[in-house]
Amino acid sequence: MNGSDTGTGKKGRGRRIVLWRHGQTSWNLERRFQGSTDIELTETGVAQARRAARLLASLKPDAMIASDLKRAAATAGELAALTGLDVTHDAALRETYAGAWQGLTHDEIIGRFGEQYAAWKRGEPVRRGGGELETEVADRAAPVVLAHAEKLDDNGTLVVVSHGGTIRTTIGRLLGLESYHWEGLGGLSNCCWSVLGEGARGWRLLEHNAGTLPEPVLGDDD
Repeated sequence: MNGSDTGTGKKGRGRRIVLWRHGQTSWNLERRFQGSTDIELTETGVAQARRAARLLASLKPDAMIASDLKRAAATAGELAALTGLDVTHDAALRETYAGAWQGLTHDEIIGRFGEQYAAWKRGEPVRRGGGELETEVADRAAPVVLAHAEKLDDNGTLVVVSHGGTIRTTIGRLLGLESYHWEGLGGLSNCCWSVLGEGARGWRLLEHNAGTLPEPVLGDDD
């Protein structure tokens, strides 16, 4: 499921997808699982988004889509202000819904759902807190990303503003990796991004967790 038209004569050769994680929130700092809870950026998160937007604007993106949750929408808004791009907001790009895990700290999750957490880390398909499977997140997010990428002209760039878990599962799906191996993609720091480029056999990971010096990953995906 890579959506590549390279070598077929169709438009879209040389396309890039920039998958950009939102800026910092207070729940990130508290290591509190956000999931689909609608948490706003902190002042630091806004500053992160503005800094990253200046860098991403230099790529001269052609289109931008974003999760409709406040932290992603506000992050996207900083790039839109610099580039004049319209932002298409889509609920399919929201973070993983994790039911009873949402709002709990990392330690609380391990204390209350230790077996479930351990099974997830082993790579088993787990509905964390009774929520979505990671494959279900990819099922809803990846087709939206591909649909917008396929509208690009040759060498066009799409920016996708979303969440750590959703970005990781989407990258895994677009690279054609089995879901067990998605854990091999490290998490994204706040306001960092990954870049997929179109090669002869489909999408390739060109950059991962780019944008700053290495920072700890704070969020649902650690």
